[in-house]
Amino acid sequence: MGTEIHWLAVLAAAVAGFAVGALWYGPLFGRAWMAERGITREDAAKANMPLVFGMAFALNLIASFVLDHVLGTYGAPDLGLSVMIAGGIALGFIVTSIGVNYLFSRMSMRLFLIDAGYWVVVYCVMGVVLQLLR
Repeated sequence: MGTEIHWLAVLAAAVAGFAVGALWYGPLFGRAWMAERGITREDAAKANMPLVFGMAFALNLIASFVLDHVLGTYGAPDLGLSVMIAGGIALGFIVTSIGVNYLFSRMSMRLFLIDAGYWVVVYCVMGVVLQLLR
């Protein structure tokens, strides 16, 4: 069973996810995230940011592509169902997976909540964008 991929919607959802990341790890939780990770501004300045941002966008593009495909398997879900599916994917697969990693890595609960919250919001936003642009 094939589903139509909505390429413009996929691209827009990836951009929206990337924008959420800019806000989430910038003015909203950037300082707290850096403190929990033990990253200083000097450390951050040494990173290859074009590579980091480029790969982050590429990964968001893959996620939005797969989410569009998943939503397509439901036929024509309305906005509410699209957000529920996207949020369910985030909660059921992403949050639980990073939760296991964070437990064994002994990461803080604060860091987990920042990162897990980000993924739930990103997937819900992607679900909205994909639904509105289908």
